[in-house]
Amino acid sequence: MRIAVRLACLLCLSWLALPVLAASTSPVGTWQQVDDDTGKVTSIIKITQTHDELQGTVLKVLNMSPEAIARDGNPPICTQCDGKRHNQPIEGMTIMWGLTKDDDDWKGGHILDPSSGKTYKVKLTLIDNGRKLKVRGYIGFSWIGRTQVWQRVNE
Repeated sequence: MRIAVRLACLLCLSWLALPVLAASTSPVGTWQQVDDDTGKVTSIIKITQTHDELQGTVLKVLNMSPEAIARDGNPPICTQCDGKRHNQPIEGMTIMWGLTKDDDDWKGGHILDPSSGKTYKVKLTLIDNGRKLKVRGYIGFSWIGRTQVWQRVNE
C-alpha cells in the first residue's frame, strides 16, 4: 500500500513539474533583456514561435535615462531605425525574427538594436537549465559580435 501511495505522489509531482521542464527546453516565453555593459534590465521581450520560426517582440522598455526620455518622447520611439520602423514605438516592435532550431541552438534569424537602428544576425542558446538565454548578435561570423544573457521571467 505504501508503495502505491509513493508512486501516486511521484506521478502527481512529475505532472506538476512537466510545464517547468517543457519551458526550459525552448526560448519561447518572456525574458528580461540584461545589458551586458551595465547589468541593468533594459526591456522585457516576449519570444513566440510561429510554425518553426521564433520572433521576439518588445513588451516594455525599462530604465531609460532622462536624456533618452526627452529625446525619444514617451513611449520611446526608434529614431535610428530605417524603413517602416523609423519613428515607430519600440514597445510592441518585433526586434527579432526568422530563427530556426539547429541542434541545441536557434539560428538563421536577425535581431534589431533599436538604439542604433542596426540589424544583426542572431544565435540563441539556452543556459542554466533554460532559466537564461545567451543572445549572440553578430555580423558575418558569430565570433565578431556581442553577447547578452537574458533572464527568463516566470509567468
